[in-house]
Amino acid sequence: MADPKQAAKAGAENEAHIAVHWREEEYVYPPAKFIGQANLTDPAVLERFSEKNFPECYREYADMLDWDEYWHTTLDTSNPQFWKWFVGGKLNVSYNCVDRHLKKYKNKAALIFVPEPEDEPVYALTYQELYTRVNEVAAVLREDCGLKTGDRVTIHMPMILELPITMLACARLGVVHSVVFGGFSGEAAGLRAADSGSHVMVYADGYYRGGKKIDHKASADIAVEMAKKEGQKVDKILVWRRHRGQYMSAKPMIEGRDYFMDDLLKKHLRKKVAPVSLDSEAPLFLMYTSGTTGKPKGCQHRTGGYLAYVTGTSKYYQDIHPEDVYWCMADIGWITGHSYIVYGPLALGGTSVIFEGVPNYPDSGRVWRIAEQLDVNIFHTSPTAIRMLRKTGPDEPQKYNYHFKHMTTVGEPIEPETWRWYYESVGKGEAVIVDTWWQTETGGFLCTTKPGMDPMKAGSAGPPALGIYPAIYDEENKDLKAGSGKAGNICIRNPWPGIMQTIWGDNDRFTRQYYTKYCKNPKSTDWRDWPYFAADGAVLPADGYFRILGRVDDVINVAGHRLGTKELEAACLTVKEVAEAAVVPVVDEIKGRMPVVYMALKPGVSDPQRVEKEVISVIETLIGKIARPKSIHVVSDLPKTRSGKIMRRVLAAISNTMDVGDVTTLANPDIVEEIRKQVQGTGPVQLKEGPEDVKLFGSNE
Repeated sequence: MADPKQAAKAGAENEAHIAVHWREEEYVYPPAKFIGQANLTDPAVLERFSEKNFPECYREYADMLDWDEYWHTTLDTSNPQFWKWFVGGKLNVSYNCVDRHLKKYKNKAALIFVPEPEDEPVYALTYQELYTRVNEVAAVLREDCGLKTGDRVTIHMPMILELPITMLACARLGVVHSVVFGGFSGEAAGLRAADSGSHVMVYADGYYRGGKKIDHKASADIAVEMAKKEGQKVDKILVWRRHRGQYMSAKPMIEGRDYFMDDLLKKHLRKKVAPVSLDSEAPLFLMYTSGTTGKPKGCQHRTGGYLAYVTGTSKYYQDIHPEDVYWCMADIGWITGHSYIVYGPLALGGTSVIFEGVPNYPDSGRVWRIAEQLDVNIFHTSPTAIRMLRKTGPDEPQKYNYHFKHMTTVGEPIEPETWRWYYESVGKGEAVIVDTWWQTETGGFLCTTKPGMDPMKAGSAGPPALGIYPAIYDEENKDLKAGSGKAGNICIRNPWPGIMQTIWGDNDRFTRQYYTKYCKNPKSTDWRDWPYFAADGAVLPADGYFRILGRVDDVINVAGHRLGTKELEAACLTVKEVAEAAVVPVVDEIKGRMPVVYMALKPGVSDPQRVEKEVISVIETLIGKIARPKSIHVVSDLPKTRSGKIMRRVLAAISNTMDVGDVTTLANPDIVEEIRKQVQGTGPVQLKEGPEDVKLFGSNE
């Protein structure tokens, strides 16, 4: 008979670790042609950014900027975990991203706008034109809206040039901007405006998405009402017209509240607004992370440390030179767009592409046509977008004459099979790939290969970024060493300049969410006692290349075994007929939870039952019988946000006969009901409340 104490101990160990069954991939080395032009090839950088040189190593990033006053203290730890960077320094972000480039690059493109309709011309905005427009908008904000340093403005806009122009105008004045992803609802924008205390909101009248005209101004009225319910009065709505002189919205302008920006700008033509010299610790922006419950969480980022970090990481890891054409296919409404479309590339005098549309409209060749037309040589996108492009047009990249030197993947773990298609088909075997791991809260990359120095490894984010010292801890606070084969929670042992300052208006939540779990001594002012808890699972092989397994809450506990959903999804995608896969938990009377697989197949698959059997076999082979799914559903498509992320929370709700919640803002809301009928049948269904772990599953998306 088994010893119950031993059984309990074994159960606790299973609870403390996420099961890991990944196969380690081979190294792929960067081509000599890339290394020869790379920004970072000096091996001495490892010594410069070693722990013994922390925090002074970060002077290297800060010295890439122009400071009005130099700082006297690189890192102040006197009030942990509210770290202060480059204390005593003063600078202006708008000046560093625009003004300082005029002497050398005034007639070079700063931003290139690609409209979704292909019959509209591409528009390049030079640094000189950007300077003029940013100054004029700053004059509107200051003189027509009465905004001053420290005030907040909520910007709810699509991917058009006026979005970064407005952001830079705010930064010029020291006005804190809060950009809300254009695909979010008016209610979501109103909640964020209320939380930040914004009296002014900035909108566009409309835009194009997936071949449709979107009436965006309609969201403004909803946002104002929602903010009012939350106790915040919005005094002014500034509306950019997508087509100058034409109004795309069916919603009327409200007199005394709504103003067309092109009308206001007429009296400020060629006006100059001096950039405000700001303290390094002055807040630059708020970035709200979305969740399914509770108040939105406003990550507050600082001026000096943030700009230094995104500038340094853009130079060293994105390898941006002024002569490059760089295209990050994210949305500026997310942190990737802030750091690696706007602030990082512009601080380096780069040329950054802004694309209004979706990557597969009007067809799967659109992305590669843009790359060829603009001679893009640095490409940056997410695994979700890569999988979608592979699904809809696996052979399309070969049809176009573009050549990338560098490609980034960001936002979630990428499976080795998808990575290989990205490298071989999209990159044509010529480009280096950096598979990055970071978060809204972190400001910039935390794990990534150094593209001119390190080999790549499919499915692995790579070593820590320079000056970042991670560790993997289990649930019992044990440090899991490299090569142990065990996964746990990845934490960062040290502060860095890009880390958020706090959660806007909620210091206690900031401490509780990111620092309490692994704090060694709450009374200590030594940064070593305050590891940052990222809430992501990871494993560290012997070679030091971190493999990120996804959010800790994206783990299914099957009979005491913690199975990472990303690992299960990666196994599904090794079956060549599977285009996309999502794994969610379903309640099981015996095992507690079991995985359910939803998958979309590639066009032309005639025998889905055979594919289902093959997927089960692969999961059992690669992971084990414990991971055998309770059911598999072959669906025509998976529910996605308008930024392309799969909404696993919705699928979990369907599998557990729970309320799916509001799905109107999804890119494909009709698919939800189609899947629900397929899984639950067409008759009436009694919805359940559902356990909390299933209710919140995938809520980080």
